[in-house]
Order: sequence, then structure tokens, then C-alpha cells
Amino acid sequence: MLPKIDTYDELYRDFRWRIPERFNIGVAVSDAWAARDPERICLQHFSPDGAHQSLTYGAFADRSSAFAGGLAAHGIKPGDRVAILLPQGFEAAVAHAAIYKLGAIALPLALLFGGEALTYRLQDAGATAVVTNRFGYERLQAIRGELPGLRLVVLAEDEDLPGTVRFDSLASGEGLFDAADTGPDDPALMIYTSGTTGPPKGALHGHRVLLGHLPGFQFHHHFLPQRGDRMWTPADWAWAGGLLNALLPSLFFGVPVVSSPAQKFDPHIAFRIMEEMNVRNAFIPPTALRLLKSVDRPRDRYRLNLRTIGSAGEALGRETFDWAKAVLGIEVSEFYGQTECNIVISSAADLGVLKPGSMGKAAPGHTVAIIDGEGRVLPPGTTGQVAVKGPDPVMFLGYWRNDKATEAKFIGDWMTTGDQGVMDQEGYFTFFGRDDDVITSSGYRIGPGEIEDCLVGHPDVQMAAAIGKPDPIRTEIVKAYVVLKPGAAAGDETAAAIRDWVKNRLSMHEYPREIEFVDSLPLTTSGKVIRRFLRERAAAEVEAARDR
Repeated sequence: MLPKIDTYDELYRDFRWRIPERFNIGVAVSDAWAARDPERICLQHFSPDGAHQSLTYGAFADRSSAFAGGLAAHGIKPGDRVAILLPQGFEAAVAHAAIYKLGAIALPLALLFGGEALTYRLQDAGATAVVTNRFGYERLQAIRGELPGLRLVVLAEDEDLPGTVRFDSLASGEGLFDAADTGPDDPALMIYTSGTTGPPKGALHGHRVLLGHLPGFQFHHHFLPQRGDRMWTPADWAWAGGLLNALLPSLFFGVPVVSSPAQKFDPHIAFRIMEEMNVRNAFIPPTALRLLKSVDRPRDRYRLNLRTIGSAGEALGRETFDWAKAVLGIEVSEFYGQTECNIVISSAADLGVLKPGSMGKAAPGHTVAIIDGEGRVLPPGTTGQVAVKGPDPVMFLGYWRNDKATEAKFIGDWMTTGDQGVMDQEGYFTFFGRDDDVITSSGYRIGPGEIEDCLVGHPDVQMAAAIGKPDPIRTEIVKAYVVLKPGAAAGDETAAAIRDWVKNRLSMHEYPREIEFVDSLPLTTSGKVIRRFLRERAAAEVEAARDR
């Protein structure tokens, strides 16, 4: 836990890791609290009809231990990969804790994945079991013939379907199970990268990954746990953001976690959840925060009791930061990390570590720098690649069965991120863009984040993405794909107004020379825009024009 030190420099200087020789995530998030306070609430589930449910640590510990024993009885062994294809809810949390207790490897997967994406991940991981609901079961049925290694399907529904075992039949009983005696480096969790720059890779983490998240998590949530803290995130728990930026660290600290049914993000439902469940702490990715802006005067319509909001996954932007401060009364603490190495840069408003437009400073316990292609640390003000120095408890063990990709991720002791950024004289890091996202136009190197932030500040724009479109004269031009707010009219007049908006606020070389209005943007399950798809689309337009 972070020591209660009220200045960043002293906190960063004095922080020391204390990683135990033996550690198991499942035990830490359930049994440890059940032994101290079994009636303490650990999970609460929001129901749109108002019939909210709660689960205690005692019940959580018993159910997860029983489920671990049930998996073992069906032949699942330590080291086996067990997929969790479930929405937020008690069953997903129980399955995670049980898999860690068993010493198996949890493989969280999003229900949004189609058949091809599921097949790839389940085959690549060699999954032997899947825990899912009816929706996931139907997805699996279509690809079952391509998964000969899948031996067990556990169904989290009150029904019997061919080839399945009921979740409740495994998770009931006395919960007597001796958890695996795991060390911090023993494999516990594998999360596939989002695939924004190529085929997804399985980032394998040891049990220490939870401990590695704790200082950065406490840092941007202002020394959580505080009295009355309660966590919620709209992010899927199948994503590192939902799982490791919200669910598991909150459970570790004894902070109740609010879950909600799987749904397309609805800003009014989100405000209902925060009001009715008395949410005090939230992890809300930038895309979701921008969608919340569509609700007029939310503090007049909903009784909010928020204490902290953390945000990550893509650049937050000054416009969204200012909106949250003015409308929600919260200074959002932006932070940064990757599936491979998370929450390594962070803001902390209460400590004064806050600069709108910046991701923050290196979080306590982590060494972060801007480096060049040779691994040399660059001076402040110089653009380069964001890198994290190892060893680091939050850093992944490696890519699953892909030593070549793991080796390519490092330059010496530095884990590269593929993200371009700059650090200023005060130590604040600013995200510039993915290596592949940086736009080269007329000799300028342009990061898409600043343009997108400016675009969403326009009163007619709900979401936007900027990419470089090949151009024979300028190398690339800036092209923007824009989703308009309801009621706004797409057309030349609106496009001209948006171009002028950016031109007058940024610069003559950064405004989008082309604007295309679209109904939606391609997003990963974590809410990041997949600019690669848009670049491919723009390049195809250029090729088609040449062929005409």
C-alpha cells in the first residue's frame, strides 16, 4: 500500500516494493477478507428494475473455492487455460478467483468477440475449459469443431444445454479447497492484446501483476481505500482496464465493486448506476466519458457522490477533462499503461500531480522514460518512444508461446510500448500517438490525439478519429472520420465549420483536409479506436482513385 505522504517527489522517492515469496490472487481477493470480515460486502450488481443484489466476502470465498474444486474434479489442472466468456457479474468474479486458487491460468474474453476472434484466441491459448452464459454458448457451438482441446463448458445459466455443466453445481457446497501455493512469478492470467497494430498476442502475467497495479491504482484514486469507497467501471472485465484497473485491486482493498448487465453503453444508465449504487470511485475510459457529455445537466438530474474518476485507454484530451471538472465537479486523473505493463504513469489531483492534456508522471514504483531506437534516454522536450524499465512487478512474463515477439518488445532493460510521447521538464508525460498512428504531412509529424480532442470539442461532434491518408504531394493529409451528435446535419457546411474549428484552435498544418461523416467508429472491446482499419480504408480509397 502507498504510504500516506502528501508530496509526489517524496512519495516517489520513498516507495519500496514488498513482494511476498508466496502470493495467490484468488486468496488475496476473497479468502483474506473472508477470514477477517465474512459479512463485508464485496460485490453489488445493478439491475435496471431496481432489484440490486449483493455478495459478501464469506460467500465469495466459499463459492470460488467450491468452483475451484469443481474444476479440478473435471480434470482441470494447474497451468491449464480456462476462458471466462461472461459479462460483469458475480459469476465472472467467482470464476476468476477460482481459477487463480486452482493454479490455472484465467483467459478473459469479451462476449462481443465474433467466431473468428474467439477461435483464434481459444486455439492459440490451448484453452481446455470455458465458463460462459447462453449467448457465449451459442457462439461456441458454431466453432466447437475447431476446438478439439476444449473439454469442459460451464454454463452460468439456470438451464441444461447439451455438452455443458451448470455453474451452480460447481460453485455450491462447503467451499473446502486448498489453494495452490503459488509464487508471484507463477502464471495466473493471460490477456490478449487488442490487436490495434497486428494479430493479438497473449500477454501472460504472474500472480504479482495484481500487486504491481496497487500503487498506481491508489495514486490516481487518492489513497483508496477511504471510508465509503465503492468502485464501478463500464469497461468489460475481459479487458485489462476493467479487470486490473477496477475489479481485482478494489476487491484486494476490501472496496465493494458494482457490476452491471452487458449492454451497449448508455450514458443515462451509467448515471443511474452511479446514483443508485452510490458509486464513489470510477474507472471510465475516455470514449465513455465523451458519451456522458451527451446528457444535459447531469448533476441536476442525478444525485452523484463521486470522489474519484480515473481514465485511461487512449488520450483523454483537454476538452473532456474540462467538461468533467465543470459538469461533474471531478478532476479526472488520467493514467497510462498497456496490457503488458499497466498503470505506470498516472495523475493524482489531490497531490497536485495534474496537468490537463498530460497522462501524469511516473507512478510510484515504476521507472518510465522517453527513449530512442537504440534505448538511449532522451532529454525532456524530445519526442520518442515511451518505455518502462524492468524488472517491474506489473510487467508481463512474456507473450504466450511467442519468444520472438517478447524479445522484440525490449531494448535492453527497457520494455518498449510502441507509443510516441514526450516528457517535459517537470516530468509530465504527454501521449503523441502509436508509432503507426503518427501522421507525416508536409514534413510535420502530427499526433492524432490532439486533433481528435479538438474535434470532439465542436458542439456538433460526438466522436472522431484522425488518420493520415496517403497523398502524393504532402506524403499524407489529415483525414477525420466524424460521428455527429443526434440532430446535427452532415454536409459540406458542417464539414467546413469543423475544419475551421480545428484550424483556428490548433494550426494550419493540423486541420483535417478531408472529413467523412460516419455512423460509428471501429473500436476494440476496451473502447479504443482501431485507427489501422481507418488507415486501410483511406488507402483503399487512394488505390481506387488511381485505378479509375
